[in-house]
Amino acid sequence: MTGLQNEIDFIPGGNFVSRDTESKGTYAFVSLGCPKNLVDSEKMLGHLAIDGYSLVTNPDGADFVIVNTCGFIESSRQESKDVINEMLDLKRAGKTKGVIVAGCLPERVGGALLDEMPEIDHLVGVFGRDEITRVADHLIGGIREQRELFRPAPIRALDDRARLRITPQHFAYLKISEGCDRTCTFCAIPKMRGKHATKPIEMVIQEAKELAADGVRELIIVAQDTTYYGLDLYGETRLNQLLKELEKVDGIDWIRLMYLYPIFFHDELIETIASSTKILPYLDMPLQHINDTMLKRMQRRVKRDATVELIEKLRKNVPNLVLRTTFITGFPGETDEQFEELREFVIDSQFQRMGVFTYSLEPGTPAQKLDDQLPDDVKEARREELMEVQQKIAFDFGESLVGYELDAIIDASVEDGVFVGRTFADAPEIDGNIFVTGEGIEVGQMIPVEIVESREYDLVGVYDPEAEEA
Repeated sequence: MTGLQNEIDFIPGGNFVSRDTESKGTYAFVSLGCPKNLVDSEKMLGHLAIDGYSLVTNPDGADFVIVNTCGFIESSRQESKDVINEMLDLKRAGKTKGVIVAGCLPERVGGALLDEMPEIDHLVGVFGRDEITRVADHLIGGIREQRELFRPAPIRALDDRARLRITPQHFAYLKISEGCDRTCTFCAIPKMRGKHATKPIEMVIQEAKELAADGVRELIIVAQDTTYYGLDLYGETRLNQLLKELEKVDGIDWIRLMYLYPIFFHDELIETIASSTKILPYLDMPLQHINDTMLKRMQRRVKRDATVELIEKLRKNVPNLVLRTTFITGFPGETDEQFEELREFVIDSQFQRMGVFTYSLEPGTPAQKLDDQLPDDVKEARREELMEVQQKIAFDFGESLVGYELDAIIDASVEDGVFVGRTFADAPEIDGNIFVTGEGIEVGQMIPVEIVESREYDLVGVYDPEAEEA
């Protein structure tokens, strides 16, 4: 389906896209959650487009609405339910005929979601996504039987080619595996997404070529556990080999790596990253904590010393490295001393990008049964303290870039003569932006920009096309 992206209108920052054509029926689509879920959304959109359904911008008046949900933590589940209720309100008012709920929330809670919200027409689990057109046919045809479609997690990763993308044309998420074999005590993802299933290298490369042919210049590599790639399929990790093949894909300028677990970061992989002209010196490596006792209770299977050694090795070998990480505050049993160790580690490590989450007690996870659950106010106070520390680090990093010229990829026009984009140091949605002025700028361009100002998490830059020609 190369080129199908060109048939839709992307609304930056929005959930809906539109496509005008004669069809079997019209529908609106809301995609919630992480980039892995977004890929699933795009695959469902691709199936529906091929089958003759038309996507519309406004759910008001659509034949039906699909909500692809997130079920990761309580706040994301509540957001999903709020959106579902919003769509059900349209149904009650006669403004749409039906609501299909897909993804992680139904996968996690099953048919209980129909008991809670009986006006939902159909549920589709994570691994039922490729049968979404059959579900749509049932809804359009008024078939009320078999309202639940759940499939077991596949042994091999699903094929994500032939997607209808809802990212801007110039960047795309490339999911290289599904599921997770980790047993982190706080996480319910294996219950929703199954065991780790590697997508074969050949299939990943074919998908990357399809995306490049569709105008993609930045590939953002995602998985539940990226460094684990290949172990289940090949008997050894093969992220290094995959990256070398991705570098050969014509049309791709940037390869951005996300969700890199700190285990399986061998020297060959570091050398490939360091020597590449396409792999960005931006590594997203979620650590969650640094205290050994906390790491053991979380069942992270890594210790502080190994983590510190890895960070030092990465910074020594990868020029201009930007490290992003995430931490959890208030995990059961976290003492003041253990939190202080984490705080000092953040100060010492100087992560350019960092996110912090308060621990969410998730039903069905081992951490639910742990002693010493902490009050919410303690969790939040620690999160705020950690983010206050990080704020200065991030602001100082931004200031350090002023005066330099960096390549930026332009994501959107924000007003007349002003564009917003990102440097190598920023992933979409989660990091900062660079606001650029200059002549001849177009969305999707990759241009050299002089950084003239730092504004908290964002940058301001100027593009001079004459300087580029010189």
